[in-house]
Amino acid sequence: MQTIKDKITDLNATRKARSEAKNEEKVEKDLAKSRAEVAHEIRLAKEAEASMEAHVNKAVEKAAQHDAKQQSQQESHSTDNINSSSNSASSNPSGGNDKSNIPGHLSKFM
Repeated sequence: MQTIKDKITDLNATRKARSEAKNEEKVEKDLAKSRAEVAHEIRLAKEAEASMEAHVNKAVEKAAQHDAKQQSQQESHSTDNINSSSNSASSNPSGGNDKSNIPGHLSKFM
């Protein structure tokens, strides 16, 4: 009779230990999954940031090309240069630079 009680007690202890180990493993898996999700989101954020920087650089390039084109056109039409410089100073958002077509918030990237 005592042997049966001891065996039942041992089985209960083993069951309890297995249950605790299983719960710890589940917590560790959840933690690892959370870390993986965070790492994934960080990677996506870095990719988006790099993509945005590339788009800003491309926009600055296009604006610089446009400025160069405008400048060459202004040089070829010297009679229109006086009228266009007085109009562009009032409507140009480039921070006061009359000949630049680059917006002020993008000029910091140049």
